Amino acid sequence: MSEPRDEAVAGRPELETVLLGGPARHTKADVAREAGVELRRAERLWQAMGFAHVDDDAVVFTDADVAALRRLVQLVSAQVLTPEAETAVARSLGQAMSRLAEWQVGIFRTVLGDDFSGDLATTAQFAGAIMPVMEQLQGYVWRRHLTATAMRELGGRDTGEDERTLVIGFADIVGYTRLIRDFTELELASLIDDFEELATGVVAENRGRIIKTVGDEVLFVTDTAADAAEVALSLNEQIAESTRLPPLRIGLAKGVVLARFGDVYGSTVNIASRLTSVARPASVLVDREVSGSLRDHPDYHLVSVGPTKVQGFRGLRAWALRRAR
Repeated sequence: MSEPRDEAVAGRPELETVLLGGPARHTKADVAREAGVELRRAERLWQAMGFAHVDDDAVVFTDADVAALRRLVQLVSAQVLTPEAETAVARSLGQAMSRLAEWQVGIFRTVLGDDFSGDLATTAQFAGAIMPVMEQLQGYVWRRHLTATAMRELGGRDTGEDERTLVIGFADIVGYTRLIRDFTELELASLIDDFEELATGVVAENRGRIIKTVGDEVLFVTDTAADAAEVALSLNEQIAESTRLPPLRIGLAKGVVLARFGDVYGSTVNIASRLTSVARPASVLVDREVSGSLRDHPDYHLVSVGPTKVQGFRGLRAWALRRAR
């Protein structure tokens, strides 16, 4: 479904029609009826995608909303998705697409300048020209990621449908609270962009995958401890060469995690997060499992820091990871 209009968008039908792919002609009851689902179910999926409540008599939905709801319901009817999973799928799609939409509107604003908010005809014309290109790029990147993920699954390295053994890594910018206070919004945005660009490149180069970024922190996974070690040490080394980016704290933990809808859960994730919180600036702390996997590796050196006091894990042991000299 598409996001409903609000007071800021009302009165701009031309732009809405371009962005939504057609004119608004349905209420939410119309959409549910034409898609053949209960209204309560349609509303639940709408909200799971992150969209606001819509009044019963509001005509804000297009034919594309009806088609999208039908497709989702068909996936359940064909047993591609379980009824319990459809809401989680809607939520994951909504979260991913919301961030993408924020970035794309930023492009509109940068290119159009004052015309973005002042000249709706120009904005609509630009959107109509650029959206097909963006959709094609989104489809290309999605297929590439789908292929890469499928090949990893077929590699036989997973322990089950949702549970698998991975190395979890957190990289956290030191002094982020101070940066928020001292930097302008533009300066902070530029710094975060540089950090995410660096992290994305280093993680991908060393066969890792970024799960998500949250402000000053990036969560990544790898299949092996050696790959995770290379990601962590390379991040710190490249940060040290930068004149703009502050140092990082990095924590690594290895174990079975629950992987669902592009995210990871479990005690291994929590351990990596806790190790990050107690690591010194420009250092990497690893748990027992990562340490054991790297113990005989010629490229790395491990120094025990003993039991570490972290919330929720009594007697957690940690090792500082360094390059072998």
